[in-house]
Amino acid sequence: MAYNLLKGKKGLIFGALNEQSIAWKVAERAVEEGAEIVLTNTAVSIRMGTIGRLAEKCNTIVVPADATSVEDLENLIDKTMEHFGGKFDFMLHSIGMSPNVRKGRTYDDLDYDYLSKTLDISAISFHKAIQVARRKDAINDWGSIVALSYIAAQRTLYGYNDMADAKALLESIARSFGYIYGREKHVRINTVSQSPTPTTAGSGVLGLGDLMEFAENMSPLGNASAEDCADYVLTLFSDLTRKVTMQNLYHDGGFSSMGMSRRAMKTYEKGLRFDDVHQNQYPFGDGEK
Repeated sequence: MAYNLLKGKKGLIFGALNEQSIAWKVAERAVEEGAEIVLTNTAVSIRMGTIGRLAEKCNTIVVPADATSVEDLENLIDKTMEHFGGKFDFMLHSIGMSPNVRKGRTYDDLDYDYLSKTLDISAISFHKAIQVARRKDAINDWGSIVALSYIAAQRTLYGYNDMADAKALLESIARSFGYIYGREKHVRINTVSQSPTPTTAGSGVLGLGDLMEFAENMSPLGNASAEDCADYVLTLFSDLTRKVTMQNLYHDGGFSSMGMSRRAMKTYEKGLRFDDVHQNQYPFGDGEK
């Protein structure tokens, strides 16, 4: 059901790859709620994914851009403003990738060049996008910027690896830039800490299936889906949340406030056998019994 929450608003959405993407769901729902959008992703992701189909459905354009490149971002913001005929109202950052995760490097055996890329792609790109938008005065007063995060920014979840560091940095950027942009232009900046979600980006995380099962059992409301997340993000783009900024907002069915549930205990007990714990904690067999 549509409520015209975003009627007359315009926005830029980073990171839609395919129908599994949260950014894809946000784009669809934003248009349903009356918004006009511009889509962007890297040239490689555009070729690999199906974002062209989304653009056709949403009657919009796709502007290729590497979010780690300031030059690309400047061109992206210019093209977006040209398409809209002026400023826009909201921006979604849904970008995350870890070469260390992709290469199977554990947190105690990181490649530091890979770590730099993880931080640049997954977090510093957020800072760059905001900085470029601010310098070009691209976002209307009382606009909204949202980035997608995860609870591993605050808690240790084995297998999430250096992406946890990236998410912690992402949330810090939202707070620091939220103060500056809010004070100057009333632009609000928030992060949404989403349930583990079966997206292409998340598929490389070690033990994602088990993590999703555990979170589902732990959360009173169960895991929030990509569609659920899109609905929540739309409220942050809308005028209903004009005084919400610099927040990390949990959208996880209650998982972040739980200690242990009866259902989750059954999942937890499966991992109490020593051999399982040893194998998972020391994948290269170098632990001591």
